[in-house]
Amino acid sequence: MYLLKPLLSIIILTSALYSCENKTNIFDDTPAIKDGYVNAIIEISSGEVEKWELNKKSGKIERDSIDGLPRTINYLGYPANYGMIPQTILPKEKGGDGDPLDIIVIGEPVLKGEIIKCKIIGVLKLLDRNEKDDKIIAIAENSSLSSINSIEELNEKNNGISKILELWFSNYKGSNKVISQGYGDQKVALTILNTSIKEYQASIK
Repeated sequence: MYLLKPLLSIIILTSALYSCENKTNIFDDTPAIKDGYVNAIIEISSGEVEKWELNKKSGKIERDSIDGLPRTINYLGYPANYGMIPQTILPKEKGGDGDPLDIIVIGEPVLKGEIIKCKIIGVLKLLDRNEKDDKIIAIAENSSLSSINSIEELNEKNNGISKILELWFSNYKGSNKVISQGYGDQKVALTILNTSIKEYQASIK
């Protein structure tokens, strides 16, 4: 009986910790903005062709599929780290697709599931089968390009990166399926971000 009580305490404590861990959700528990940086949850690493996606309910990154078959990009690998911004939702009536904001993060390749701090510099405005599918453009905090603050600066100091991104996202699904409407500046991108944060907050009330 003397040994049983400590053992029961350990079991109860372990169960409580396990329960807390199970309630953790990377999407709901990670703020969109922290310490002046935007958080990006990476779903697809630079160079990969497999399509992965964060399950907002479970908080786990899962292989995306269509008709039960895993999705693979029939094109060159992703030109940058790709993911989403947590605690954001942009409904169709506000110019989105009803999902969290997509984000393209320029910088060294990182593993999927990582959360990286980044700075928004603009937005790539896309139409995917006539529906808006904008991609926020950002630069990782620890990138060698971290001094850049705008699409204009990116074009001046590192010519070609914005063209590569636009060309890739306009063609990776096939010819004429995704249409680029060019880039919006940092102000436009931040307006989209702020709207999506407010929509997320309204959705959980």
